[in-house]
Amino acid sequence: MAVISLIMTTVNITEQHLKRIQEKVQQLLKQHMALQKENQSLKEELNSIKKEASAFRENAETLKQQVEILKYSNGEMDDADKKQFEKRINTYIKEIDRCITMLSR
Repeated sequence: MAVISLIMTTVNITEQHLKRIQEKVQQLLKQHMALQKENQSLKEELNSIKKEASAFRENAETLKQQVEILKYSNGEMDDADKKQFEKRINTYIKEIDRCITMLSR
C-alpha cells in the first residue's frame, strides 16, 4: 500500500510539473505573438517614417534649388555661388542631352 501511495504521489507531482510547464509554454506563446504584432507594427511605422523623411529631403532640395534660382535672378550670388549654380545647370543640360540621345535611338 505504501508503494502504491508513493507511486501515486510521484505521478501527481509529475502531472503538476507538466501542467505548470504547459501553462508557461502557453504564456510564452502569447508573449511571442504579442511581440510579433508589435514588431510588425514598428516595422510599418519605420517604413512610414522613412517615406516621410525621404519626402522632406526632396522638399528641402527643391527649396534649396528655388533659393539658388532666386538669388541668381536677383543678382545676389557671389562668384563662387554663380560657378556652382552654372555647374549644376550644365550637369542638368548634359543629363537632358543624354536622355534625348537615348530616346532618339
